[in-house]
Amino acid sequence: MDVLVWAILVIAFVIAEVATVQLVSVWFAAGALVTMILAFFFDIPLLGQVGIFIGSSALFLALTMPFIIRKRKKKGYIPTNSELEVGRTAKVIEEINADNGTGRVRVGGIDWSAVSADDSVIPNDTVVTVTAVNGAKLTVKTKN
Repeated sequence: MDVLVWAILVIAFVIAEVATVQLVSVWFAAGALVTMILAFFFDIPLLGQVGIFIGSSALFLALTMPFIIRKRKKKGYIPTNSELEVGRTAKVIEEINADNGTGRVRVGGIDWSAVSADDSVIPNDTVVTVTAVNGAKLTVKTKN
């Protein structure tokens, strides 16, 4: 490949990285840069250039991934609603009845729409356990 093609690929990968900011193509940009520099100074056949591109991209990925993983762990993982609510205890504040389309529970001071896990009717003031979260609706079962 021509050096110009590698230069265009470097620019394209950098633009893609800037547009996504997700560390998707930064390694390809670095690999294309290395390949462009080597292709400029040495007469390397096409297959060799592709091999250099793949190898250097993989090397950059392997070298930076442990750093990225450590950095993400330091920021702390924030669980989603489903991970926060499943297994928690809730109190029924509106009878849960699939036939009537009713059902609300309160978990940690927050009201949620709710359905019964086994389609049973669950009366007001019953203590239930959250078994699943489907969007803004909790699936619950009576505590045993």
